[in-house]
Amino acid sequence: MKKILMFAFLASMVVVSSCSKDEDNDNDNVVPVDEKVIAVKNNITANTTWETGKVYILESRIAVLSGATLTIKPGVIVKGQAGTGANATALIIARGGKLMAEGTEQSPIIFTSVADEIMPGQIASPNLDPDMNGLWGGLIVLGYAPISADNDVIQIEGIPPSDQNGLFGGTVANDNSGVIKYVSIRHGGANIGEGNEINGLTLGGVGSGTVIEYVEVVANQDDGIEWFGGTVNVKNAIVWNAGDDAIDTDMSWAGTLDNFIVVNAGDECFELDGPEGTMEAGHTIKNGTVLALDADGLVDLDDNSIVTMSNIYFRDVKEGQDFDLNPAQLNASNLQVTLPEGGVVTDYFKEGSDAFVTVVAASANTVGADFSKFSTWSWAAVSNSLDSVK
Repeated sequence: MKKILMFAFLASMVVVSSCSKDEDNDNDNVVPVDEKVIAVKNNITANTTWETGKVYILESRIAVLSGATLTIKPGVIVKGQAGTGANATALIIARGGKLMAEGTEQSPIIFTSVADEIMPGQIASPNLDPDMNGLWGGLIVLGYAPISADNDVIQIEGIPPSDQNGLFGGTVANDNSGVIKYVSIRHGGANIGEGNEINGLTLGGVGSGTVIEYVEVVANQDDGIEWFGGTVNVKNAIVWNAGDDAIDTDMSWAGTLDNFIVVNAGDECFELDGPEGTMEAGHTIKNGTVLALDADGLVDLDDNSIVTMSNIYFRDVKEGQDFDLNPAQLNASNLQVTLPEGGVVTDYFKEGSDAFVTVVAASANTVGADFSKFSTWSWAAVSNSLDSVK
């Protein structure tokens, strides 16, 4: 069925150039004004703009190379072709490259699969359910900020080692990879190899000069958002129907996640790992609402995780989900939970983590996310999937 959908959609397109605005004025990549669908076939080596009202098809793994800036205008739809292994499609912002993807509340930028019939002006998919995953890769941003690993610079997961555009890490804490605002990333997580899928939004060694706000990840086969070191902050994020972990942190990420919603992770709502090298740094996660639903667990920490968590509300929890704790590694405060009828807090918040949580009745929470930040631009909100938990 997926192949039929993709064939029908592609057959209806007129595919032409690899970018829509030729900022070098060499006329090699100019697209006629009546063309609405553009194939992206090659890496981006010069400043390029993708225009409002158009759909861009990633035909392979596309990298924005060092020194180049890709600007994506509000309302643009980016679709990845199907593919697995080395043929999985993805958009990579390599170290030294920049992505300026600044959507608006009224016109978010949407990354999705070519099987998705969505077109500019729409927010909800007209044909794909919000739990269909693995149809393409995802968005990968890589920078020069510090990481905690065996080496200062390593290869990101999800990209074959032969592709040097997958390197990340360095010494520039304030490195700037651009701006990502009002962006929704959907149906990704294509498998590269055993246990090696692409996350919805991968942030490898991304520096604090990068701005990431108002971002949604829907139905990714692997993790929703995963940080590998770096110092970038993320604000106003929603992860809905991640196939694996919703929020995953590694290699001593040293930033802050502020105001977020997690809905129905496949494995852990949070997997918060510690340093993997000599460099040690901690991160902060605050002001969030977690709808656990069918997730396997609530929070999983390593023995050496360095994390501060505060003002987080857990609801829709069920038997078997838990928050395991190594008290020396977590600074937690002002957590709240609504338990199932007859539930005992120590069955869910174990090894001393119950000391940080208060049990509240449904809808009586005083902490959590500000849902108004997601109301007009996210698929989760416009589909009314958040109405019962605001």
